Amino acid sequence: MDLSTADRMMIHVPMFHCFGMVLAMTAIMTHGGTALPLPYFSPKSSLACINSERITAFHGVPTMFIAMLQHPDFEKTDFSYMRTGIMAGSPCPISKMREVVDKMHMTEITIVYGQTESSPGCTMSSTDDPLEDRVATVGHPLPKIECKIVDPDTGLECPDNVTGEFVARGYNIMKGYYKMPKATASAIDKDGWLHTGDLACRTPEGNFRITGRLKDMIIRGGENIYPKEIEEFIYTHPKVKDVQVIGVPDEGLGEEIMACIILKEGETMTEQEMKDYVLSHMAKHKVPKYIDFVTEFPMNVAGKILKYKMREDAIKKYGLQKADSVVTA
Repeated sequence: MDLSTADRMMIHVPMFHCFGMVLAMTAIMTHGGTALPLPYFSPKSSLACINSERITAFHGVPTMFIAMLQHPDFEKTDFSYMRTGIMAGSPCPISKMREVVDKMHMTEITIVYGQTESSPGCTMSSTDDPLEDRVATVGHPLPKIECKIVDPDTGLECPDNVTGEFVARGYNIMKGYYKMPKATASAIDKDGWLHTGDLACRTPEGNFRITGRLKDMIIRGGENIYPKEIEEFIYTHPKVKDVQVIGVPDEGLGEEIMACIILKEGETMTEQEMKDYVLSHMAKHKVPKYIDFVTEFPMNVAGKILKYKMREDAIKKYGLQKADSVVTA
């Protein structure tokens, strides 16, 4: 992030989590900058802090940035001192990254990709990387960390631009889960590679692009469907504030697609309107069977969206218990 003693970092991501503890608090302290922690995230409090404290850097998960962009106080907030920060924690919509760069003056914003198990980053973009690389990829491997994409079935390394599982190896990888040897063995192979469970591909330039989760991948009638692709497109609708796409059980096809959508304030939309919009630009098998308009997504205290909870709620709402009970290999 090119931090220095001149930077003033607002910290509204939890400091009990590696995002706030390492990438925010420790980073600004080791560079002699100023840390301004908030007790919890609130778009109103965060915008007020940026305004009054001449903040130059802050981090957040995509939902935080979206909440700030949509808040009534956004237009009267002075972002002229803003420069950098990190958007991470979950896949970052490209359209929102561009909006943050343009409207929040975060011209040197970066992305970090990693997990708590890789304490806390594997890849990162740099402030001087081309904007396209910073909004469309998660950057390149951090120093002394090995990263590659492997076929989940064969374990062989994938060529550039081919999707597979992101694996990493280096000093940053955990020793293991506490008193959980089986879980550790399933996460870290005999050669020391951490299997993240994330789907990604490497570009010819050496950057990585996250495309989804192995567990999130929807298999509909034998067809692999990646939620992130559908989410990115639904984000382009002018009425949509936020969206999450999940797989829900189906007796005939194994899984079906469900889109949970938060509309912008004052907007209305029918399920058919959204289905027609997706069908106009995407293949028919990628059109969600279920469209659920919601006001919020279930999250944990670190701001991560709990897709498993959304799936559980969908099973109850649409009466999919029978389909969910089907045992598969």
